[in-house]
Amino acid sequence: MSDGPGSGGGSSDGGGGSGDDGGFGFETRAIHVGQDPDPATGAVVTPVYLTSTYAQEAVGKHKGYEYSRSGNPTRTALERCLASLEGAAHGLAFASGLAAEDAVLRLLSLGDGVVLSTDAYGGTYRLISKVHTSLSHTAVDLTDASAPWPVGVKMVWVETPTNPRLAVVDIAAVAARCRAVGALCVVDNTFATPYLQQPLALGAHVVVHSSTKYLGGHSDVVGGFLAVADDGLAEQLRFLQNAVGGVPGPLDCYLVLRGVKTLAVRMDRHCSNAAEVAAMLRAHPGVEEVFYPDASEVAARQMRGFGGMVSFTVRGGEAVARDVAARTRVFTLAESLGAVESLIEH
Repeated sequence: MSDGPGSGGGSSDGGGGSGDDGGFGFETRAIHVGQDPDPATGAVVTPVYLTSTYAQEAVGKHKGYEYSRSGNPTRTALERCLASLEGAAHGLAFASGLAAEDAVLRLLSLGDGVVLSTDAYGGTYRLISKVHTSLSHTAVDLTDASAPWPVGVKMVWVETPTNPRLAVVDIAAVAARCRAVGALCVVDNTFATPYLQQPLALGAHVVVHSSTKYLGGHSDVVGGFLAVADDGLAEQLRFLQNAVGGVPGPLDCYLVLRGVKTLAVRMDRHCSNAAEVAAMLRAHPGVEEVFYPDASEVAARQMRGFGGMVSFTVRGGEAVARDVAARTRVFTLAESLGAVESLIEH
């Protein structure tokens, strides 16, 4: 088995910690961490615990679970597995990627400043600018190491590769700069996945995923995830996870956990397919520009592959672009990414 990037690590916190990974490689951990055979029946697949509450042996004495907003065994299995894959001490699953992002933003206080990329996912920008309006926000080109940040910034929100132009940000450089000014470095790792890139190992404080995408991998579930190395930060986020309640149901956790088992082999094929698509587009006379990070020195240094996303602009403007998106046969015109079918969107 390939070891993949990173070896996992950290101790279990009784909830979503990565626990003892046994020194196994990425693919083995994706299949086994948090997923021992069920002790009651011997089932080799993690059961879907469809329960809202749990019998207690006595007042204040339970078997690790009391109410499924606070914790559910299927969710615990997912959190431990994904934490291991990100090399994190703690993992927290949420009902969507934006629910996970919302919990991270709630770490900040009135007036705190957030820096985010000029090429940020629209849902992240909407959440910061339209919902967390008590925070100040500044868009900065994070691919430019010399770009100034506002004084007193408390959080820097990194996407790499970015959505949709696939620009690459040097995570280690941004994380070091964050630590120097006392800011949290948050990295959205959805496009790369933990198989291709591990931001915590590069100095980030928090890793965010829309597990709807590559982690789930089959267009049949919506979810989010946070990976954290620091115990204190994890405690704050776990409080918010429970207090706000944006948690996934057990069936959603099961579906993401099922998808993760094939993440490594899927990402290898995503990368090779995307490279061929990018090469074809670069040679096409109707294509003006192709965005794919295979020429980036930073990407080559911090990623083990360049991902399954390709963006491009066509000659002729918006009308031609809309026509291209409408006339594909194998590619389905639909939002989202990261699943087994190929999608296209304008």
